[in-house]
Amino acid sequence: MDSVTRRELQLTAANVRLGILEEVYSASSGHPGGSLSIADVITYLYFSEMRVRTEEPEWADRDRFVLSKGHTCPALYAVLAEKGFFPKEDLKTFRHVDSYLQGHPDKKHIPGVDMSSGSLGQGISAACGMALAGKLQNKSFRVYTVLGDGESQEGQVWEAAMFAAHYKLDNLCAVLDFNGLQIDGKITDVMNPTPLDDKFRAFGWHVIVIDGHNFDEIEAAFAEARTVSGKPTLILSKSVKGKGVSFMENQAGWHGKAPNASEYEQGVNELRAYMASL
Repeated sequence: MDSVTRRELQLTAANVRLGILEEVYSASSGHPGGSLSIADVITYLYFSEMRVRTEEPEWADRDRFVLSKGHTCPALYAVLAEKGFFPKEDLKTFRHVDSYLQGHPDKKHIPGVDMSSGSLGQGISAACGMALAGKLQNKSFRVYTVLGDGESQEGQVWEAAMFAAHYKLDNLCAVLDFNGLQIDGKITDVMNPTPLDDKFRAFGWHVIVIDGHNFDEIEAAFAEARTVSGKPTLILSKSVKGKGVSFMENQAGWHGKAPNASEYEQGVNELRAYMASL
């Protein structure tokens, strides 16, 4: 973390979590649980890892990011707003009829979004295409994608995994958010996809397992991914669904439910108390 300190990243991630709560509360809908679990990883990507230009969102040599689990776009929008791609006050318009901040990422209307996504499995597939295009064009940009552990139950994910290894896409780094829960409960009860680390290794990927809320481990993982040659990298990020808001943590019920006024206030107070303690 040469240019950004751990404390700065922690504060930024907390602000991202505040943005997530504001979005789903203002919309009275959305997906807070999985958004909160990826807040640290996405914060690190945009504030320490990726080459992007807020003043030039379509910069040809930028690193690309695809949110494969597109329903957790509150996290992406909050990060993009923190980074300065659009005004933070616009987060309050999330999912409103006349808002450009739709319920899934929309490349056409949202500055900083590299791929419209939402149908599970398609995001990582698009990221593979971007990475291959970069290879064919001798470009130096890297492609990053975040997918969900429940999403790994989709067959298209494994077609993409096979594709990425076959074409030796070492400019592709996927993060699998392993919080163990999906809308219907534990992923191992719904349709057990584990062991995901061994499966991706068997498909020809370089695999790194981390605590998805530890910035030292996050930093080390992305640094290691940049050294890998001849194969794509998967970072298996062990995380907590609803991280940062006590009553949402490890609760499948908060996969796709918005807080009421008192719950919103409690979550905001908890995050602000955490920020004050840093």
